[in-house]
Amino acid sequence: MPEGKAVGGWPIVADPFRPFFLGAAMFAMLAVPLWIWMFLAGPPMPANFDPRAWHIHEMLFGYLAAVVAGFLFTAIPNWTGRLPLRGTPLGLLALLWLAGRLVVAVQPGTWWAGAVDSAFLVVIAALAWREILAGRNWRNAPICLLVSLFAAANILFHAMPGAGLAERLGLAVAAVLIGLVGGRVTPSFSRNWLVKRKASSLPAPFGLYDKLALALLAAACLAWTVEPVGWLAGGLLLAAGIAHAVRLARWRPWLVIAEPLLLVLHVGVGWLALALLLMGGAALDLAGLAPTSALHALAIGAVGSMTLGVMARATLGHTGRALAADRASTAMFAAISLAALLRVLAPAWPSAYEAVLVASGPAWCLAFGLFITVYGPILTAPKS
Repeated sequence: MPEGKAVGGWPIVADPFRPFFLGAAMFAMLAVPLWIWMFLAGPPMPANFDPRAWHIHEMLFGYLAAVVAGFLFTAIPNWTGRLPLRGTPLGLLALLWLAGRLVVAVQPGTWWAGAVDSAFLVVIAALAWREILAGRNWRNAPICLLVSLFAAANILFHAMPGAGLAERLGLAVAAVLIGLVGGRVTPSFSRNWLVKRKASSLPAPFGLYDKLALALLAAACLAWTVEPVGWLAGGLLLAAGIAHAVRLARWRPWLVIAEPLLLVLHVGVGWLALALLLMGGAALDLAGLAPTSALHALAIGAVGSMTLGVMARATLGHTGRALAADRASTAMFAAISLAALLRVLAPAWPSAYEAVLVASGPAWCLAFGLFITVYGPILTAPKS
């Protein structure tokens, strides 16, 4: 079946990215205002999830899990040459993700809610491994391993609600995924764009330096997951942050400023480097750096920028549209970095902490509202 052709009259299940990217954006736009309401004046969550645990869980294993699923099952056919997931199986998988959001909202912390919600990432990991093994695509086995660890982190979160280990493991997987996948696509897409414009200066190709930087990132995230404070985690995180800042510089991001659809990917990796530095500083208790600032540099800045950039590019490219950002998309990318900046800086003004924190919410919602407005009609229409 040609890519983008409606299945049974439903274009939304014609390609794997369609239901998951749209669902992720809609959920992100609803979940953050709900969290701010709970933070300021809302009632406690039922069962043994507190509002903070719900917020962390749903941003990681709700929003990010949907984006990962959409990206993964869109990319795997290109990796393996096998047919993509479409139609009824794709629709059922999307409904399983939605069921997880509903049960975690209604009865978080119960065994049955945990079982329903955990099933989604377990199925995602199993399907990904099946395709990678069937296609003998060993190069991308590390991505399947990371998705499996992500599924394990979600199970652990339900088993131990609010436990720091589960939160850190989920965030660590997110960081390594950005370093690995973002580290592939960012210089590759930028190089292709620059070559078409006959540029004389190009991003450094993936090589030994990138492998060493990724190994350092994985080691730092492992150390931080096990013990988030102390010289080991702190030193490795600082080293990984510096390594990824250098890695970003090797890609020459200033050459793609004219195309925001590329620049946002560089910005996402830049936020990753900054997050690692802040996490390292917090682990070593340097200059009173707030751990929450470091984690939101990762969760909003790096994850938010990279996922919006990937979702926008994949939506345009896989529906036959030009790979160029319009003004609304440019504003969307700027809004997510503004949301990250406000949230990261909030602890610096204790007297205005709540005001600055709350101000980051509208910027976040603006970013995802723009995505829904611009890309929602594309995701729900047949390929042009």
